[in-house]
Amino acid sequence: MTTNVKRKYPFSWNLIGDIDLGRPNLGKYTRLEVYRLMQFTFRDVIEQRYGSQATDEIFYEAGKLAGMAFYKNVVGNVSDYNAFVRRLQDVLKEMGIGILRIEKADLEKGDFVMAVSEDLDCSGLPELDFEICTYDEGFISALMESFTGKQFKVKEVDCWCTGDRTCRFTAKAVAS
Repeated sequence: MTTNVKRKYPFSWNLIGDIDLGRPNLGKYTRLEVYRLMQFTFRDVIEQRYGSQATDEIFYEAGKLAGMAFYKNVVGNVSDYNAFVRRLQDVLKEMGIGILRIEKADLEKGDFVMAVSEDLDCSGLPELDFEICTYDEGFISALMESFTGKQFKVKEVDCWCTGDRTCRFTAKAVAS
């Protein structure tokens, strides 16, 4: 990444804008097809230019950036693990992102398994024989890091696109 170049679009939560002001008639909701249209056209163009591995890395990093901002601006600072999970489940469902279920949680070891049903990115897509939720991996990684203060590596192990009907992720704390 070049740091000497003046950037046009460094991310900040301000880029979300004042939706009530800007969309007084249409409001804050749009159809899922529009989100997926944007996601998969970005993915296609980036993959054509940089390859599949770089595309997945970019989507993971973008998910991490989004997860950090989401934690700060939507989830909020929560000190209790159970309150964190409840808050996360509530906002993910309320915003139509997915239905979160924690299947394994070992806070001490930093070892988690979580499932997201009705996932925004892939639920209902055709089977592709590979997982596609790399953005979600980064997003979950940042949420866990924001809550615990530890870095996490998140990997999707089950996906709608591999024949499962929920997306399942492992989240493991990275040794410091």
